[in-house]
Amino acid sequence: MDRIDAMQAFATVADLRGFAPAARKLGLSPSGVTRLVAALEDHLGARLLQRTTRSVTLTDVGARYLERIRRILADLEEAEESAQEERRRPSGRLSVSAPIGFGRLHVSPLMSAYLKRYPEVSGELRLSDRMINLVEDGVDLAVRIGHLADSSLVARQLGEMRRIVVASTGYLKQRGEPKTPGAIASHATIQFGAMTAPPDWRFVEGGREIRVASTPRFITNSADAAIQYAEQDGGLTRVMAYQAAASIKAGRLKIVLAKFEQPPLPIHIVYPTSRLLSAKVRTFIDLAVELSDWHFGGR
Repeated sequence: MDRIDAMQAFATVADLRGFAPAARKLGLSPSGVTRLVAALEDHLGARLLQRTTRSVTLTDVGARYLERIRRILADLEEAEESAQEERRRPSGRLSVSAPIGFGRLHVSPLMSAYLKRYPEVSGELRLSDRMINLVEDGVDLAVRIGHLADSSLVARQLGEMRRIVVASTGYLKQRGEPKTPGAIASHATIQFGAMTAPPDWRFVEGGREIRVASTPRFITNSADAAIQYAEQDGGLTRVMAYQAAASIKAGRLKIVLAKFEQPPLPIHIVYPTSRLLSAKVRTFIDLAVELSDWHFGGR
């Protein structure tokens, strides 16, 4: 027996003073309503309704029980309406995770626009280059760059990202522009990435991947530092396209070896499930599609 269904059946019979009209209202058969009420009476060990061939009336126990369960049923209805409204209208706390650099430049402005559009939502933006577990860390969705490992997460691709090699025009005038990946060996290089990563740069030549070793003049785990040194004629550096976009647009850096770049990496928004997706997650994704130009894959 579903106790809530049985309570609802009993209250409806009491209100309409009959099993047949209650059955019509509930979309059940009269025998189905009778079974629900009988099961409830058996569970309570008390008769709730007096039945005659002409009428159905409440017993004293039934009247007192009805008064109490009306509050329960009203609270339940209010809770359901609140949950359904939350699915329709964004509210509550929205937690978003993103890589540090990309999050600062591209996800933070998106979050600001989102909170302005949906004032009933409070936002939390977690910037970290560490791969987190969304469920365990209580995060609603994450922006991730790169190929996704198999998981239970739902992914929506919103763009793509190139890894590019750049240098200042001043440096290229001094040392010349490399025409092939192998020419990097004769150039000053700036290594950006994990401090323990090998200083190998990957390219595609003739349909196959090649690795080019370098002896970097400067090593850093900060894209800003690598780009700044490259702007000062420090040498070639390999970064994500978005990290150097402003410097390229301003003419401080120039892309080299573009035809040897690896295929672009996808940019996804990922979230734990697509079933009964909350309004706050759904509308954030919709706004990202509407406002964000995350296509850094073109040449």
